Amino acid sequence: MSAFTEARDFLLRHRSDYDTAYRDFRWPELGEFNWALDYFDPMARGNAADALVIVGEDGAVLRRSFDEMARRSDQVASYLRGMGVGRGDRVLLMMGNEVALWELMLACIKLGAVMIPATSLLTADDLLDRLERGAVRHVVAAGAQTGKFAGLPGDYTRVAVGTSVAEGWHDFAASAHAPAHFEPEGKTLATDPLLLYFTSGTTSKPKLVLHTHESYPVGHLSTMYWLGLKPGDRHLNISSPGWAKHAWSCFFAPWNAGACVFIYNYGRFHAPTMLDVLATHGVTSLCAPPTVWRMLIQSDLAACKDRLHLREVIGAGEPLNPEIIAQVQQAWGLTLRDGYGQTETCAQVGNTPGQLLKPGSMGRPLPGYRIALLDPDDHEASEGELSIALAGKTTGLMTGYEDSPERTAEVMRAGHYHTGDTAMRDADGYITFVGRADDVFKASDYRISPFELESVLIEHEAVMEAAVIPSPDPVRLAVPKACVILRPGREAGPELAQAIFAFSREKLAPYKRLRRIEFVAELPKTISGKIRRVQLRAQETALRQGDGQRGPGEFFEEDFPALRGGTAAD
Repeated sequence: MSAFTEARDFLLRHRSDYDTAYRDFRWPELGEFNWALDYFDPMARGNAADALVIVGEDGAVLRRSFDEMARRSDQVASYLRGMGVGRGDRVLLMMGNEVALWELMLACIKLGAVMIPATSLLTADDLLDRLERGAVRHVVAAGAQTGKFAGLPGDYTRVAVGTSVAEGWHDFAASAHAPAHFEPEGKTLATDPLLLYFTSGTTSKPKLVLHTHESYPVGHLSTMYWLGLKPGDRHLNISSPGWAKHAWSCFFAPWNAGACVFIYNYGRFHAPTMLDVLATHGVTSLCAPPTVWRMLIQSDLAACKDRLHLREVIGAGEPLNPEIIAQVQQAWGLTLRDGYGQTETCAQVGNTPGQLLKPGSMGRPLPGYRIALLDPDDHEASEGELSIALAGKTTGLMTGYEDSPERTAEVMRAGHYHTGDTAMRDADGYITFVGRADDVFKASDYRISPFELESVLIEHEAVMEAAVIPSPDPVRLAVPKACVILRPGREAGPELAQAIFAFSREKLAPYKRLRRIEFVAELPKTISGKIRRVQLRAQETALRQGDGQRGPGEFFEEDFPALRGGTAAD
């Protein structure tokens, strides 16, 4: 039994015993390691259990067993080798949730190639940046996406997946005729590069995050533990290929546990249909971003409770508002658990199965991580920048930003990896997210956490989603402003604005109260679903520096004299 499997089995045995798991878990010591060859294949050979199930919007079901995935990925590896893909070559993968994606990822790992996942939302300029800075030598893309590469320079192999194969592209269907037997060429070191992620780039050009054959496949043992997965589970994670969370929860973590990856492909999210799919196909574990949970709780969750097989429900991408957690608990009797990680890491912090949940907290450090909160002088504090101690083995962490030693040095200093996120820790060790270091702002010299205000706002019956930003103010420097999306059937206007202002005054301390509200149809988000507050802040600054006119759908607290009569802090 390999050191990896021993570490995995230890976490599975103690999946609901956090104290033992955290105290006694040790990352495996690995020299040579290829996750697909050394772990997946031995686990998968002769295993007829479902490894991947994909359900289409039309109800069509496509399934592959572990054994089929192991054998087919051998064939795809042989095919790619015939296309010239070798150890260390950069392969850009750009496709949707289709079987070929999983086959290709396993094959690339077996070959020792470096994968660059890419979302189908990328523009030609985005792709050019990835081709050049990523030193891409091979591209495998869905046929519908190949047109984006027309005219882009570069001497790279082009392989198209699907029925539409453009001129100059190889047809992936030919892989069905490749040799079924695959022999690796040489050994894979655990420290060899495996994945190169381009971050979503909310404020600047995307950074190149480099992971190894150890940092992601092995690092995601912590993600498996946080999700609470067990062999035989059927896990649905709602995220798109190209985003790191897709590899987290649609590839490594479920297959580390011997669980089935379940995918539901849809054109437009529809909560009642999603609930029906969960029930019909026996999904046992659901992980979704807060945006999806906000839409799900608009449905009658209690009505489908008896049809569901869910045991674990998890939120990821941004912190969960306590109101969402409470509604899921009331309807299903299940604890909606939060967690935390980054593209640069695997899951670092989480509410794990069977543990006390403190609403609003994202949990405690996961096995294998020593988490510190650092003040501006890099001293430990009860509130500060969430950081990972680098002393000892820190498996689930990138090797660095490949194109920027300077940025790597910025985040890996003083013996810690600095996440750029601010958090608080209570006496029991539970960590609560405060915000991105550049999201927290000051109003009248008070520090304001957007997340705290947003969590209160969505408790209002008319509010579905909100983003809080600083709005420049000549007296207070800045005041809290909320960009609000209303629930279906609610109408924006002065009466509702006044009601939300009044609700804010009732729920929040005077210095935290909302001073401005703008009703919006949508919020700008990254491809991973995170609100781009930096974009909202820039828009707000430009608006306030303009001709003084209000934005459409914008209301100020002073518009409503009836709200007056508060304290001097107002």
